[in-house]
Amino acid sequence: MEIRPIRTPADHDWALRKIERLWEAVPGSEEEDLLDVLTTLVEAYEERQYQMDPPDPVEAIKFRMEQESLTRSDLEPILGTRARVAEVLNHRRPLSIGMIRRLHDRLRIPAEVLIRETRPKRRVAAKKLSRGTGKPERRGPRVRS
Repeated sequence: MEIRPIRTPADHDWALRKIERLWEAVPGSEEEDLLDVLTTLVEAYEERQYQMDPPDPVEAIKFRMEQESLTRSDLEPILGTRARVAEVLNHRRPLSIGMIRRLHDRLRIPAEVLIRETRPKRRVAAKKLSRGTGKPERRGPRVRS
């Protein structure tokens, strides 16, 4: 029975090949025990190596909408008015506790995904224009030469 730590991609490949050979192990056999240990080691290695951040709550909502073929109007009973739905989906309004509960209950989106802070979209500040000139307003003291 050969067992060794999985620390590198080569170790990972070795373990996957070994698991594939042991896949049809007889229940209760030594091979099944080895299969169990190797799968546990592979899972631990993959969790360390391939950590994934949970999705953005708004992206999770949009993904579920796509899966269920939902429209924005389908979200109104859950999030509120049409304007509120737009604000949430455009990252302009955070989810309230009530919204999180309803999204979790009705759309089966995990609550731990919904309670994460959303990443606000960067808004490009509009340049303030001087009245009537169409040119950007100058700020600060004017220096005359």
